[in-house]
Amino acid sequence: MLNEIFSNTKDRMNKTVEAVARDLGTVRTGKASTHLLDSVKVEAYGSTMPLNQLATVSAPEARLLVVQAFDKSTVTEIVKAIQKADLGLNPSVDGQTIRLPVPALNEERRKELVKQCKNMAEDGRVAIRNIRRDGNEQAKQAEKDKDISEDQEKDARDEIQKMTDKYIKKIDELLVAKEKEVLEV
Repeated sequence: MLNEIFSNTKDRMNKTVEAVARDLGTVRTGKASTHLLDSVKVEAYGSTMPLNQLATVSAPEARLLVVQAFDKSTVTEIVKAIQKADLGLNPSVDGQTIRLPVPALNEERRKELVKQCKNMAEDGRVAIRNIRRDGNEQAKQAEKDKDISEDQEKDARDEIQKMTDKYIKKIDELLVAKEKEVLEV
């Protein structure tokens, strides 16, 4: 019973940390990263699709992203979607290729991005604490149902707290690394 609770809690916390890492990856730094365009959704073929289903994205240089459309008819839609995503990128089209020079960030924009990263990390911490609460409630319910003893329930809460601390620390480490990346000139 406890192993099931621990396993479930650990899986959910892991997924939360991965989601935070993915979200932080979409934040623009001074360097070109293909993850910048992960959030771009394109209206094509009568539906909304992620950019990576319509084109390949590469970063051949430190300050350049290249989007290679699979189908020439989607190029204008891809350009519109990139502009609509408000990433501060200015697309230039060359046939089926879209070039996106990544401009250097000014100090004000860097501070804004750090604030955005902190909000993402805080959302992750809140999610981890909610998972902790769920795990504690499951342990409490198991004790009520006489599946585990009172001591086991207390030990379970301690173990879940240790997991919570560990995963919040991972989120904090991701945040520190991303802040450093954003603030580097």
